[in-house]
Amino acid sequence: MEQAGTSSAWEPDVLPGFERLTLPLEPDFEGEVVATLVRRAPEPGDDDAAPDAGIDVLYVHGWVDYFFQTHLAAFWERQGARFYALDLRKYGRSLREHQTPGFVTALATYDEDVEAALAALGHGPTASSGRRLVLMGHSTGGLVLSLWVSHRPGRADALVLNSPWLEFQTRSVGRWMLEPGLRAQAAIAPRSHLVNVDLGYYVRSVSDRYDGAWHIDPAWRPDMGWRTTPAWLSAVFQGQERVARGLGIDVPVLVLLSARSTAPVRWSPEMMTTDSVLEVGGVARRVPALGSLVTLVRIDGAMHDVTLSAPAVRDVVWREISRWVAAYVPPRPADAAPEPSGVAAWWHRTFGGGRPSRRRPRTAEVTAPAPAPAPRPAPGESARPTA
Repeated sequence: MEQAGTSSAWEPDVLPGFERLTLPLEPDFEGEVVATLVRRAPEPGDDDAAPDAGIDVLYVHGWVDYFFQTHLAAFWERQGARFYALDLRKYGRSLREHQTPGFVTALATYDEDVEAALAALGHGPTASSGRRLVLMGHSTGGLVLSLWVSHRPGRADALVLNSPWLEFQTRSVGRWMLEPGLRAQAAIAPRSHLVNVDLGYYVRSVSDRYDGAWHIDPAWRPDMGWRTTPAWLSAVFQGQERVARGLGIDVPVLVLLSARSTAPVRWSPEMMTTDSVLEVGGVARRVPALGSLVTLVRIDGAMHDVTLSAPAVRDVVWREISRWVAAYVPPRPADAAPEPSGVAAWWHRTFGGGRPSRRRPRTAEVTAPAPAPAPRPAPGESARPTA
């Protein structure tokens, strides 16, 4: 866990080549609260950087998670975007010793985290950086951002959801059966622990300490997760019910889902190529309720975090995001040349062109190559051109 204290400046991150900014938030009943913004550290004179597309991307993680997907940052940077990731309060870099990991009583609590990050990026509610904003959320982070965007029309330009937790694993029937008891328990003992159903299979499928390929800090992503609390799960249920009623999101939305799920009741090699956390059929049914312009992509062989899938599957993920961005978040056109004024404006009105240069141009710059002579017609052929 992070030590107490905040910083108002960017400082080196635990990920090589990245840096982080601690965002102080309003204290809650447990004490100090912070969120943490992460980005790649600027490198002066980087000639390999893609042309700036005028896009900022803010990524939000899921339950029992934090940002470690440096390859995701590299992908967005290849698109010419500036990539930032946010560790929400009581997760990852933002988790403090005195806190209950991941605990909130309402998903709207995270609005403060998101607003603090956007303010640091120049995308506050009153001032704009002039750059377009793409929000990307994974799992619970996808649910949080979907709710945030639905209540703030005009703030974001697009939303990308990576296996968003839009519906409970037992679907709406399960929510309706469980929610009354959860609400009662949340009122009496909000931080009490529910039965832990995470048997560690997902971490086994992604961590390089087991069958996976990714380095994950077990302090920030425990093998068997954290035991959920009734207040937190009740907040998730309420968010999912709002999705079911329709969010009316007014910007393009891309949803990436695995083609199949595997129930996490016992280990199976299929967990390396399926979603072993969510029931993707139930999530897919909720996708149309997000908004009026939603693209759903089902990816065969994808895991719960589709960006952690096998290399060939990740190539499909990158391709689908790239062509969606090209269609719905294209680069801004280059700034138009300023209108001429003074003598230049008079010259333009009178002669229909810009004011000529006082210096005679060099011949090589103005002379086009002479065209090749036309071939002579063969005997009996016409020298006139044909259509």
